[in-house]
Amino acid sequence: MKKPTKRIAPISVRVTESERVLLEDFSNAVGMSISAYIKWRVFAPDRPKPKSRCKAPVKDFTALGSILGELGQSQIAPNLAQLAEAAKSGSLPITPETESKLVKAAKDISHIRNMLIQALGLQS
Repeated sequence: MKKPTKRIAPISVRVTESERVLLEDFSNAVGMSISAYIKWRVFAPDRPKPKSRCKAPVKDFTALGSILGELGQSQIAPNLAQLAEAAKSGSLPITPETESKLVKAAKDISHIRNMLIQALGLQS
């Protein structure tokens, strides 16, 4: 069994305000804390970014609330379950009306996906 390593006292480094802003920008761009970013750049600059355990912060809580409201009012999950069951049993007639509803559902899901990506500050 591997013996747990103890962390030693932290190191404090003074930086200018503009250097701090740069560090925050760089670390946020790769989804890391400033401390993790500095350790990565100092000790493993040629290695890929380590996997982060933290979640991406929500950039826009209003947009996220709007998305969650739309999801709550939608019937996406039950409707998809019904369509899957009908397709599985072979009882799903593909009429022009069915096709247009499927296309609309796909567009709605794509719209919600794009809104989530924007609200979470991610890139598509």
